[in-house]
Amino acid sequence: MPRDLSHFVSGAHAPGRSGQFGDVFDPNTGEVQARVPLADRREVEAAIASAAAAQPGWAATNPQKRARVLMKFLELANAEMDPLARLLSSEHGKTIPDARGDIQRGLEVVEFALGIPHLLKGEFSEGAGPGIDVHSIRQPLGVVAGITPFNFPAMIPLWKIGPALACGNSFVLKPSERNPSVPLRIAELFLEAGLPPGVLNVVNGGREAVEALLEDPRVQAVGFVGSSPIAQYIYETCAKHGKRAQCFGGAKNHALIMPDADLDQAVDGLIGAAYGSAGERCMALSVAVPVGQATAEALMARLVPRVEALKVGLSSDDQADYGPLVTGEALARVRRYIDIGLEEGAALAVDGRDFRMQGHEHGFFIGGCLFDHVTPSMRIYREEIFGPVLSVVRADSYEEALRLPSEHAYGNGVAIFTRDGKVARDFASRVAVGMVGINVPVPVPIAYHTFGGWKASGFGDLNQHGPDSIRFYTRTKTVTSRWFTAASENAFVLPTMD
Repeated sequence: MPRDLSHFVSGAHAPGRSGQFGDVFDPNTGEVQARVPLADRREVEAAIASAAAAQPGWAATNPQKRARVLMKFLELANAEMDPLARLLSSEHGKTIPDARGDIQRGLEVVEFALGIPHLLKGEFSEGAGPGIDVHSIRQPLGVVAGITPFNFPAMIPLWKIGPALACGNSFVLKPSERNPSVPLRIAELFLEAGLPPGVLNVVNGGREAVEALLEDPRVQAVGFVGSSPIAQYIYETCAKHGKRAQCFGGAKNHALIMPDADLDQAVDGLIGAAYGSAGERCMALSVAVPVGQATAEALMARLVPRVEALKVGLSSDDQADYGPLVTGEALARVRRYIDIGLEEGAALAVDGRDFRMQGHEHGFFIGGCLFDHVTPSMRIYREEIFGPVLSVVRADSYEEALRLPSEHAYGNGVAIFTRDGKVARDFASRVAVGMVGINVPVPVPIAYHTFGGWKASGFGDLNQHGPDSIRFYTRTKTVTSRWFTAASENAFVLPTMD
């Protein structure tokens, strides 16, 4: 019998009251393991009200004390790393080592936010005019919200929660209904760490819950990660309602392989970046671009046996390269794209569609797939597949290869494999993509730099984590002060710096 999950509001678990539920699957078996309540507008409004009531007291807590709560949360989360990873793996399908990485990359952003006493320091100008000083201060926005995806159920929520709470905001999280248990556990751990009840609330739900967050005037800012059409919709809706928004969408990340590249290193990078986590990453490398036909042939000669040798296994198998996809719907979507690629004329060099996990035939498994001779006009090149599928697009020259990621609708991440520093420097300068890796296949920046894509991969002026996160979750107030030593003769004149 599937267990019933809950929301987390005002520091306690709250059962769903809408009467609507979603299924949480075990990706290894295809069976429903839990039911998650889908909040209606009234339930979301109750969570917002809780956050609004708790926020002034949290904002009045000095930054150092707020950082201590985050520090205690880190201690608790690290102590519970293995149970959290198993829980994440059981609902998502990524392997347990991969799940640990999901959690760790989220915790690193919380570690960055521990520096909030320094990060919130403003600016000061003494003697800006006769007896005039000017200083700026950064203050929290109030209630903020996060709408986060299934593929990183720990990392993305923590990327948003950590900086937002450190800045003095309260937070309403709407995680993916496909794997909500880790976000709920994160809320429990923050409460145990000393976060006041109501400062962090978790509501599960679908479109009605999202619309409630977007339209409620008490919510000052929204962070989103998901598909590009939804990212653009949320960005536009937030703008209509006068909210800040940082919305991140899809990707089609390319890797250029230059003729001078270390092909063994390049193939190692491609295998991990394209097939890790079953390709369900916005930073997955899904397009390999060998430069020159000789490079292409040599690359394919190494890639084909490596893809054929990928070990697909249960998410609990530490030796597996990757596990199942998250749902049957996700599996069907990937299969459709492979059919589309064949219809469009791409060569399927490795076909993983017939893979079945013995004893788990109803699980959401698929073997690694590799397309060759893909062209920019094909849908499998233009659209995000979000599965263990790598497409090879052959380029005759560096300039042709450079144009491919630069002219693609998405602009999240890109990589180049080369031994030539001049080429690497030119590529990093000219490519029209937000995050660049040089001999680094998955160029996710470290926590104290910022993460964000260009073009249809990102909507909004500020990115995730790093200094941008502090700017996003605060507003600047500038104070001009003057202390008179004698009566002013120009009381009706605008003060100047003279």
